Amino acid sequence: MAFLPINEKEMRERGWDSVDFVVVTGDSYVDHPSFGTAIISRVLEAEGYRVAVLPQPNINSDKDFKQFGKPRLGFMVSSGNIDSMVAHYTAAKRKRSDDAYTAGGKAGKRPDRAVIVYTQKIKSIYPDSPVIIGGLEASLRRFAHYDYWDDAVRPSILFDSGADILSYGMGEKQTVEIADRLNLGFPIESLYDIRGICYAVDTKDYTPGPVVDLPSYERVKENKKDYAVAARKELEESDAVRGRVVIQRHGKKILIQNPPMMPLSTEELDKVYSLPYERYYHPSYEALGGVPGIQEVEFSITHNRGCFGACNFCSIAFHQGRAITVRSMESVIDEAKKLTENPRFKGYIHDVGGPTANFRMPSCKLQEKAGLCKNKKCLAPTPCKNLQVSHTEYIEMLRKLRSLPKIKKVFIRSGIRFDYLMEDESREFFRELVAHHISGQLKVAPEHCSAAVLDKMGKPHIEVYKKFQDEFYRTTKKIGKEQYLVPYLMSSHPGSTMKDAVELALFLKKEKIHPEQVQDFYPTPGTISTCMFYTGLDPYTLEPVYVPKTPEEKAMQRALLQYFNPKNKALVIKALKIAGRMDLIGTGKNCLVTPDRSFVQNNNQKNKTTKKTNFKKNKNSKKHK
Repeated sequence: MAFLPINEKEMRERGWDSVDFVVVTGDSYVDHPSFGTAIISRVLEAEGYRVAVLPQPNINSDKDFKQFGKPRLGFMVSSGNIDSMVAHYTAAKRKRSDDAYTAGGKAGKRPDRAVIVYTQKIKSIYPDSPVIIGGLEASLRRFAHYDYWDDAVRPSILFDSGADILSYGMGEKQTVEIADRLNLGFPIESLYDIRGICYAVDTKDYTPGPVVDLPSYERVKENKKDYAVAARKELEESDAVRGRVVIQRHGKKILIQNPPMMPLSTEELDKVYSLPYERYYHPSYEALGGVPGIQEVEFSITHNRGCFGACNFCSIAFHQGRAITVRSMESVIDEAKKLTENPRFKGYIHDVGGPTANFRMPSCKLQEKAGLCKNKKCLAPTPCKNLQVSHTEYIEMLRKLRSLPKIKKVFIRSGIRFDYLMEDESREFFRELVAHHISGQLKVAPEHCSAAVLDKMGKPHIEVYKKFQDEFYRTTKKIGKEQYLVPYLMSSHPGSTMKDAVELALFLKKEKIHPEQVQDFYPTPGTISTCMFYTGLDPYTLEPVYVPKTPEEKAMQRALLQYFNPKNKALVIKALKIAGRMDLIGTGKNCLVTPDRSFVQNNNQKNKTTKKTNFKKNKNSKKHK
């Protein structure tokens, strides 16, 4: 095994004078299957192609882009594991100082809108070289989309970048098909029938057919109702079984999205994870302190893909899809055995999970032929009557992992769907989870307690979480362990009024939950929640949705979730006044905060004014009598 070349010197050391593909990424080069760049480059290598990886090239010079020469077949471009704007900015639009996917952990090594910048640079140097863009940034921005940082609707990233083809979703199958056809000498235009891609044609060259025609870029930019309709249709057609061709006009061009590529089978997924990854960052980064992003994933195992939970604020449904695909138990066990041979392994597998750790099967038996239901959720607000629930295979896999030599502990740190777990009448997995797979804390995501807000999030109502919480602590106590739940909570999600935020604060007080961190809703491209944030409409009903947008209101909603922090007192008092809950300011056991001096003074002044007014009224009343 060896890292793929990241510069001309390493290419020459392999005895190559050229490469077939250059894979450009906004991340530092980490050859681990948790990184999309590693998977795509190794998949191409396994098909016999010469692949170089170009991590974080200097965009102020042509030198990095030219060092391998013009690749024989083309460039593959992504921003890295996450959207470059999310990597650079907080939900408050403040510049981040760190970057977990960059050597040394320092921000600033990739440009804003990396896919656009890299592609435009490549096209300026090699205008006739095919450029295929992919990864999360390209996938989520494939249609006209609201951009939080511009506070405006941008066109498809295909047009902004000038790329030839956009590969959306996980990408392995279409990448190989694209590579094979280019290798046979076919022109780019002959690749337009491949599933899982987007491409563009002139309107004059477009032949109308049976397609889903979205409101145009111009319409969604000007009309928020059209934007909401488009956002709903885009997600509706993201199912690999029933998804259709989707088009969206952009001026004199038409964006065409082919139906999604079919998910990898278990056998295909096993093959992807058996490729010869180094499972570490490139040695050139050692002097910089390594790449922080490897720490949580180096000794973690991904056993599934997709998520039928499909929360409205999450991009997984739009990128990976809702259909669950899994690796075989043998493949997972084999990877664990390889981990134990690593000299850095200390006996702890940090995670055996995926987008949702405890999904090992399709949500129902109807999916294979019909696909997942359109505009319905499998779990929220209540579980579908056709939901099939079982943790049997997952339990067996975890037991086999625990029994392997050199393994001291197997943790589950990626998300557990507690609502799915609670539907399992057998509590065997629940007991095993509590007994064997928690490192003192289990992170779960109720997100809110208000039914109105949870409905907009696409999450189950809080009663399910409360039942789970009670059972968790009973089970923990029964086995004699001291373990805790760490709930993820979100403030300022569309639908959350100040009264809803107060309701959540009261819930936290009642349940004695003191969250150390609170996540503000972050409007990332391509999600239903982002559509609600921008349009103020629910795309499924087109009914108005309240959206907290001002920095001040967001700060107040966030402060309410940490009402117990003295630093938040002024904001909490202000929020309670706005919500009409002055009764929660005081020293009573149900109060959230004690009054501050200005509040007492204002109240005293109001009381004096009231007394004077009442006195005058009584005096006048006596005179009148």
